[in-house]
Amino acid sequence: MAVNLIYITTENKMEAERIGRILVEERLAACVNIIDGMNSIYRWEGKIMQDTETVLIAKTVQDKVSALTERVKALHSYDCPCVVALPIQDGNESFLNWVAEEVR
Repeated sequence: MAVNLIYITTENKMEAERIGRILVEERLAACVNIIDGMNSIYRWEGKIMQDTETVLIAKTVQDKVSALTERVKALHSYDCPCVVALPIQDGNESFLNWVAEEVR
């Protein structure tokens, strides 16, 4: 079964923890990692912006990516949240099997 890392940015650590907990509770993700204090520079509505954000990395299977994305969009404070799936090409087979088992 194909496993993906889902890269998500959030406004702050509290939002990342809330979304991450829900994703794991609802078995949309096997686990999440939260990286606080990321600096972001981006263009939004014609202006260059600079903010501190929190990164949320979720591990899930390909079949759950669409449902996970929709759930994040429903929970997120941003109008256009960053939610991107990065397929895992290879890795620790027992870990990848664990991810697949946890999201069943």
